[in-house]
Amino acid sequence: MRMNKLLRSIVLAVFLLFMIVPLIATLLFSMSTRWDRTILPEGYTLEWWKTVISRGAFGLTLKNSFYISFATATALSILVTPTAYWVHIRMPKNKIIFEIMSAFSFGIPGVILALALIRFYSGVPLPLINTTNILLLACMELCFPFMYRPVANSLDSIDIHTLTEASQSLGGNWFATFIHIILPNILPGIASGFLLVFSTVFAEFTLTNLLVGARFKTFPIYLVEFTRFDGRQASALAIISFVVAWVVSTLLLLVSGKRALSPDNLTIGH
Repeated sequence: MRMNKLLRSIVLAVFLLFMIVPLIATLLFSMSTRWDRTILPEGYTLEWWKTVISRGAFGLTLKNSFYISFATATALSILVTPTAYWVHIRMPKNKIIFEIMSAFSFGIPGVILALALIRFYSGVPLPLINTTNILLLACMELCFPFMYRPVANSLDSIDIHTLTEASQSLGGNWFATFIHIILPNILPGIASGFLLVFSTVFAEFTLTNLLVGARFKTFPIYLVEFTRFDGRQASALAIISFVVAWVVSTLLLLVSGKRALSPDNLTIGH
């Protein structure tokens, strides 16, 4: 028993080192004056951080990334969650269709997806090409499986048929059942999908660069611009990107956790 605990501790420690060491190295490099002759930097400075933050494009690109990330995650949450519930409760045999659709994004490279969307919508009389609208649609297509899978797994983990029948026997319609009974029980899955979509879109470069480019410059594009002439400033931006994603993830998990553990939701779940 002790041997198993020791082995688990060693594996966990190695995993944490594997994940944390690159982050620490990036942080040190972003604050180094010179780091090519010794194991640790020869000096430290915040000059590179001040340079990237002081530029006007920093706040603009950060705001743009927040906007497109939250818009995509929110749109997918609103679209996928009720659809997945309806399919599970009314058309369980058709779940395979959504499983196949969720695999498309993994098999289609971002470059191909962007070029296909430009080609397809160039003949459509809608304000899509070279706008944030087509970027939003592309990000939704790319991130569909990241929202669908957590929601579907949450639906599979509860007895939605019994909950739905109990609600309907008490006079609840489909909408009331979904909002007041099903939704609180699958909230952790929705939060997980929201975080996956947000983090994916926040770091997305290919689709943004090809579909809108400089018209809607996001944080990854701003970061790539610095990699061309100064890796230390790019490292500072990479750390900022990580911190932003970590803070948003923590806040969302705290909010969803409190919501899921509230007395009302625990009562509804039973």
